[in-house]
Amino acid sequence: MSYHKIPEKSVLVLGAYGFIGAAVARALLTTGAKVTGLVRDLFQGKRVLPDVALRQGDLRQLLRKEDWQELLVGVDVVVNCAGALQDNAKDDLGAVHHTSISALAEACALKGTDIIQISAIGAEPDASTDFLRSKAAGDAALRASGVRLWVLKPGLVMGQTDYGGTALLRMLAAIPWVQPLAYPETPVQCVGMPDLCKAVTSAVAGRLPEGTFDLVEDTPHELSDVVRSTRHWLGFPAARFSLILPQVLTKVIAALADGLAWLGWRSPLRSTAMTVMADGVTGDPTPYKAASGHGVAPLPDIYATLPCAREHRLTARMTLLMPVVVVTLCLFWLLSGVLGLVGVPPASDILIRAGWSAPLATTSVVFWSLIDIALGLAILWRPWAARVCVAQIAVALFYLIAASITTPELWLDPLGPLVKILPAMILSLVALPMLDSR
Repeated sequence: MSYHKIPEKSVLVLGAYGFIGAAVARALLTTGAKVTGLVRDLFQGKRVLPDVALRQGDLRQLLRKEDWQELLVGVDVVVNCAGALQDNAKDDLGAVHHTSISALAEACALKGTDIIQISAIGAEPDASTDFLRSKAAGDAALRASGVRLWVLKPGLVMGQTDYGGTALLRMLAAIPWVQPLAYPETPVQCVGMPDLCKAVTSAVAGRLPEGTFDLVEDTPHELSDVVRSTRHWLGFPAARFSLILPQVLTKVIAALADGLAWLGWRSPLRSTAMTVMADGVTGDPTPYKAASGHGVAPLPDIYATLPCAREHRLTARMTLLMPVVVVTLCLFWLLSGVLGLVGVPPASDILIRAGWSAPLATTSVVFWSLIDIALGLAILWRPWAARVCVAQIAVALFYLIAASITTPELWLDPLGPLVKILPAMILSLVALPMLDSR
C-alpha cells in the first residue's frame, strides 16, 4: 500500500517495536518522514527496527510534562502506539495509558506538537475492563489538553506478524483436528495493518481531519468465522469438529494466565482479553469513511492480500507448543532434583564405588540435586527463561562429561540415565528461539 509523502515532518513513535508500533514506524519511513522510535529496550528495538533512530524511554517513568521536554525537541507529531493489556510485574495500566499520556498532552500543548493516539474499540469510562477504562482516561486527557488530536480506535488488527489477539487466533487455528472456542458467536470487526498505517500517515500528512475514528470493516463476523478464516489462510486443514468451552473453564484458564502474568508471561488468554472477546469487538465505520473518503478492507480481502508462508504456520504451532515445552522442562529438572535428594544413598554409592569419599559423594549429590531444582523453578520466571535454558544445556553437558569420566559404565545402564539427558538438552535448545519475544 502506498502512503502520502510527508518528508517535512518529524515523528516520534511511542511503543515503536510493538505489533502496531513497528508497522507504523516502517510505514512512516516510506513516506520520507523523519522517524524516531521510543522503546523500553534499545537492544530489542535495534533487532526489530534496525533502520529507525531509537530513544530509550519507559512510559512508567515519564509521568510529568518535564519528563517529555527533551524527547519532544524538534518533533512535529507524536504517534502513541504504546499499550499494555493489564497490570502485572512489568506493566502499569494507569501509568502507561493515563498518567504518562496526560503529561505528554501537557508537554505537546506547550510545544504545539500534534498527537495521534492509537486507542481501542470500546475505550469508554464505563467499560468492562481496566484496560479500556484506562485507555478512555488517556483519550480524555488528550482531548482536554487542546492539542491537535486524532484518536484512532482499531478493531481486531490483522497483520503480517502476530501479537495479542492475532497470536491467539493463530494459536487456536494451529490446534489439529478439533477447534476449541470460547464465545464462538461474539461479533468481531477487523482492520488490516495496512489500513491502520494509512490512517496514521494520512493524519500526519494532514489529509485526515482531526477527530475520533473507529477503524473497522463494515460487517461484523462471528468469532468462529474469524478463526475459521485464519485457519484457512494458514493452510491448516479444517477442524473435524468444534468444542465450545464452558464459561467456568474459560474463567479458570484466564485466572491461570493472570497468575502467570506476574511471572512475566504475557499470555493472550488473560482475563482482559477474554472479557473483551465476550463483549465483542465492534465499532462504527461511518465517521472514518466520511472523513477519509474510503473504508477499510473486509476480512476476506485482508487475508487475500496478506502473504502466508511456512514461517507463519511454524510460529503458530510453536506458540501453541511453548507452554508445553516450558512446563516439560520445569518438571524434568524439578523432579530430577527431588528424586536426587530422595535417593541420596544409592546415588552416593555409585560415586563411592568410583573412588570418591562418602562425604564428598553425598555433598555432590545434594548440591547438584539443588541445582536441578533451582533450574526447574527458575525457568518459570519469564525474564530469566532464555538464560535458564542456556544454563540447563551447560549443566546437562557437564553431567555428561563428568559421568563419562567418573562412571562411564552408566552409558550401558539399561535405564539409560545418561542417554536421557540428550533429549532434555535438545528440548532446552528448541525452547530458546520459542522464548524470543519479538
